[in-house]
Amino acid sequence: MTAPRFWLVIPAAGIGRRMQAACPKQYLTVSGKTILELTLQCFLERPDVMGIVLALAEHDTWWSQLDMAGDPRIQTVIGGAERADSVLNALLALNDRGAQADDWVLVHDAARPLLKSADLERLLLELADDPVGGILAVPARDTLKRVSATGAILTTIDRSVIWHALTPQMFRLGLLQRALADALQAQVAITDESSAMEWAGLSPRIVEGCASNIKITRPEDLQLLQNLLTREP
Repeated sequence: MTAPRFWLVIPAAGIGRRMQAACPKQYLTVSGKTILELTLQCFLERPDVMGIVLALAEHDTWWSQLDMAGDPRIQTVIGGAERADSVLNALLALNDRGAQADDWVLVHDAARPLLKSADLERLLLELADDPVGGILAVPARDTLKRVSATGAILTTIDRSVIWHALTPQMFRLGLLQRALADALQAQVAITDESSAMEWAGLSPRIVEGCASNIKITRPEDLQLLQNLLTREP
């Protein structure tokens, strides 16, 4: 089976307050490249990506300074107040580029620079014929506790049914656009694309990925990223 062609959306309008840095976290530099450049690299190596839309903050001054900003496959749009707003704006831009409702769209975090090519290939192949789509995820490894508002442990959760959601998340453009728009209209809290699809009554699938596909969120994550990049073959 051949992996299907796809569009890529990267919401990159966040400012990353928890990083306590002078610029948004996706523009921090590790091993001579910004985190966003490392994130995009995995996709730009593939001939089956039909186009990329980055949703940037309105006053972003960093993207235009990168060499990748000149790549004709990459388009930018202004992001929104929340992730769902940014993704929806990017999907609307894909409509303007001639994307079709049944085209596959992958949404990937700007600050997940360690996606493995093998995981991306597995996601594309396993979901190629799925009517809904799905996400990369990893099974929970630690014992999980449900706690009260005061921090008291109430119960231990069965971790065999718990997975940590990663990205990319892969859905048909039309279904995802409708789910996001409806959820935003209903003022539903949407934390990722899968949660919008779930709210719409659909059941996305899980495709197991590597735990190294980390999201850079806090200052200590930068050293972890550096260590993992150093160990890459």
